[in-house]
Amino acid sequence: MESHPGATADAAGLLTDDLILEIFARLPASSVHRFKCVSVLWRDLIADPTNRKKLPQELAGFIYFTTDDSGHHHHFASVSGGAPPFDPCLPYLQPDKYKDMTQVDACNGLLLYRHYNSKDDSHLVVCNPATGRCVELPPQPKPQPPELAKRYSCTTGLVFDPAVSSHFHVLHFDHAYLETYVTGVNIYSSRTGAWIHRNSGMTKKEVTLFFGSRCVFVGGVLYVMGNLNYIDDYVLLGVDMEGKAWKTITVPYGRGFGTIGSSQGCLHYAIAFPEDNKQISRIELWCLQDCDSKELVLKHTSRYSELMSMTGKKHSVVGIHPDCDTIFLLSRGCGDTLVAYDMRHKKVGCIFNLEKNSTKRFLAYVPLFSESLADAYGQ
Repeated sequence: MESHPGATADAAGLLTDDLILEIFARLPASSVHRFKCVSVLWRDLIADPTNRKKLPQELAGFIYFTTDDSGHHHHFASVSGGAPPFDPCLPYLQPDKYKDMTQVDACNGLLLYRHYNSKDDSHLVVCNPATGRCVELPPQPKPQPPELAKRYSCTTGLVFDPAVSSHFHVLHFDHAYLETYVTGVNIYSSRTGAWIHRNSGMTKKEVTLFFGSRCVFVGGVLYVMGNLNYIDDYVLLGVDMEGKAWKTITVPYGRGFGTIGSSQGCLHYAIAFPEDNKQISRIELWCLQDCDSKELVLKHTSRYSELMSMTGKKHSVVGIHPDCDTIFLLSRGCGDTLVAYDMRHKKVGCIFNLEKNSTKRFLAYVPLFSESLADAYGQ
């Protein structure tokens, strides 16, 4: 059955602004951004500040910090080259109370920080810098019986999906004392305002997490990189937000150490692969296309020499774009820089000049303008 040429336009005209916004809210940020070119109506709807709470936002940039004798200094690298969308020092966090804060994780517009008080006790704070709201988490319960009090942990992840709920979770991995493998996870829920503990249940798979590894939440699972059974095989450890379902995924090449990220709704893994342990020969981007799968699939590969010919510097992978097959690489030497590299088209994009002695932890930040923390503690 052939449709009349004007049928599509007539059907689109029946949609109200509210219905159009509801459709846009369910699309990737990159698609919404392109739709500004469709018509003046769509451009104005998307650009209207009152609609920002409903629509997905694009990557604004990366949060990172530097360290010197006076403590931590927070910075922001904007992908647009303009001013940061918020003060990276977060002045509303009461500097007298929250001193020497470190960036821990970011997830869908929320940021997770850790700070220490005068007793060297650490406290976790979740913030939405776009709205200026923050929540300090209560201390984690001390384990019982007392002999378990020597458990320690160094890996914490933030879990938040505004399309599902305004509530967030924080997962804090437990390690066995005098051992390094994961024994379980402490889980904080903003809905209950309390922590619970879950054992890992992995009796035959002991996973050691790498110090400083970042966590990535995608498809209802929090992922972090680790080492399996005290051997050189690297794996991704995944756990759901209730701490009940655990799984491991072997990464390509076993000993290759790459970067994970959430992109286009899937878990991605980017790696600069050393072919002969002397010179990095290529860069690869892998994807977990099915959340239930345990196998990463190769999407793109590039010759490392081609990237160096464009930039003249050596790089390490530190981030993945949330909406496209672009990775971000850190170069050091004559001025630290962050380079955007399009794996699909083999092109170098933005190059950001960074502060000297920058940390290797770069957290991708996508603004969230809704009052996502309004329901914390039942408010």
